[in-house]
Amino acid sequence: MKKIVLASQSPRRKELLERCDITFEIDVANIDETLEEGLPLEEQIKQLAYRKAAAVQKRHPDDIIIGSDTIVAFQNKVLGKPKNHDEAKAMLSMLSNQTHQVITGVCILDGDEKDIDVSISDVTFIELSEEEIDSYVASNEADDKAGAYGIQGKAGCFVKHISGDYYAIMGLPISMVYKKLKAKKTIQN
Repeated sequence: MKKIVLASQSPRRKELLERCDITFEIDVANIDETLEEGLPLEEQIKQLAYRKAAAVQKRHPDDIIIGSDTIVAFQNKVLGKPKNHDEAKAMLSMLSNQTHQVITGVCILDGDEKDIDVSISDVTFIELSEEEIDSYVASNEADDKAGAYGIQGKAGCFVKHISGDYYAIMGLPISMVYKKLKAKKTIQN
């Protein structure tokens, strides 16, 4: 029987797959994650998810590979992982009292079959004071997170409204992935 392999070291993606009682292993892609400019953001993130899955598929050609990546975009500008606390503060100040997009691409490879999809969610933040931003950044929770926040943590307090998939904002549209794996008869319901 084919194994399911997650091409990600994200603890959130791992946690979400585990919640669905999906048996899988992890093999990190370790690829250049530079986005392909000139394409719409959703196409760029879909291609990145595909590149991650394809890199891992080379090591697991007979298994089902799940690749995924998430970006935060504000006014068509990608907000990546902050390089330092000052950059994190600047990102959170930009997102304060505004709506931004969280775009998560997913690619499932099964032999020659390629299933690539995207989930786009709108997230609106409350107005954040400088003190709130400073306190959040000082917690180090903003580190290593696209857009300088993780919705599943303390930044959940900043969210006024979500239109979309909460779990995709966390890093993996789990219902989409579950449905696709179930259709392949690789998991039991």
